[in-house]
Amino acid sequence: GPSPAGLAQVHLTIDSSRRTHKFIVEVAHTPEEQAQGLMFRQSLAKDRGMLFPLAEVRPAGFWMKDTLIPLDMIWIGPDRKITGIAENTVPMSLENVPSPGPVTAVLEIARGRSAGLGIKAGGSVDWPQTPALR
Repeated sequence: GPSPAGLAQVHLTIDSSRRTHKFIVEVAHTPEEQAQGLMFRQSLAKDRGMLFPLAEVRPAGFWMKDTLIPLDMIWIGPDRKITGIAENTVPMSLENVPSPGPVTAVLEIARGRSAGLGIKAGGSVDWPQTPALR
């Protein structure tokens, strides 16, 4: 079912460095959901995250305004390959964190999980397509 925030939740897997990692992620589909993101959340479990699928493949930038949790941002290209990772983003920062080129989605997970699990650029990310919840 939906998360406490009312977002769809899906099982997501990351294959990287010859290992598979499973996460349960909330999916922020609408512009409103994407603008809210993980703002004001107090914590994020290590096997949880938030996925931001983009309506079109494009360069993206995120900022951490009102985001209390340090995060790793995983940039996902159109072939669902990881194009880069912005590790340990600064909570509450208004600085834009740009993607390394056009992306189809962005995955936010808890700070340090990428390094801890050996998740690197070139890995692949898979998740089921979900409609936006209205």
